[in-house]
Amino acid sequence: MMRRFISIMLLVIIAITASAQKRKVQNKPYIDLRPLHFGISLGLNLQDAETSNVGPQLMEDGTLRTITCDVDNWNPGFSVGVLGDMRLSDNFNIRISPTLHFGSKHLVFRDFDNLNDAGQPREETQDLKNTYLSVPIDLKFSAPRFNNYRPYVIAGVSPMINMSSKGQDYVQLKRYDAMINVGMGCDLYLPFFKLIPEIKFCYGLTNALDKNHVNELTDASKRVFSNSVNGIDGVNTKMFLFTLYFE
Repeated sequence: MMRRFISIMLLVIIAITASAQKRKVQNKPYIDLRPLHFGISLGLNLQDAETSNVGPQLMEDGTLRTITCDVDNWNPGFSVGVLGDMRLSDNFNIRISPTLHFGSKHLVFRDFDNLNDAGQPREETQDLKNTYLSVPIDLKFSAPRFNNYRPYVIAGVSPMINMSSKGQDYVQLKRYDAMINVGMGCDLYLPFFKLIPEIKFCYGLTNALDKNHVNELTDASKRVFSNSVNGIDGVNTKMFLFTLYFE
């Protein structure tokens, strides 16, 4: 799904570039001269995480068990936010875009010391639901405008707050995280407003795993899998975003 979004976005940009060969009447010709302007955003997100398992771990009963935890696919969700854009020069802008991301991550636990009838490791799964409040601070570099199109690239950092309440699932992520962002998009100047499709990839900079969560579980049968998180060096969250900005 992520590759499909990227392919569609690249095809749109190529089509826009190919069609914008002749000068046309410009819509909203002075909109980019404003020192500060605002907007709203709607989008889709795909959430994932990168885990590093270290091998056998000592369980509460004193035995060694090899239980791994992996996020096996990109899970879709949706995003909604607001935008503040400050003009620095003809080509550079600073953007701050507080956004709520609703989604989840699909976790798979594999117990290699407990095999099923087919000889495969016993598996348990968890849908780790997440509601993130992110506040991306991005530097936007835009190419010169041609007709009603203006492509750009963007990069920055994004502090994140995990607003999901704690529960009795196997794994819980920390309350705070931070991501680095890189992306690209294109300003489309319509007669009454500016529409901006954008794709962005975000990668977590911190270990987001809450290793103290196992002590909060009341169901002892879950602890054998929850304890497996102690065998993970770290969990780095990842997110792919496709966003439409309206300015």
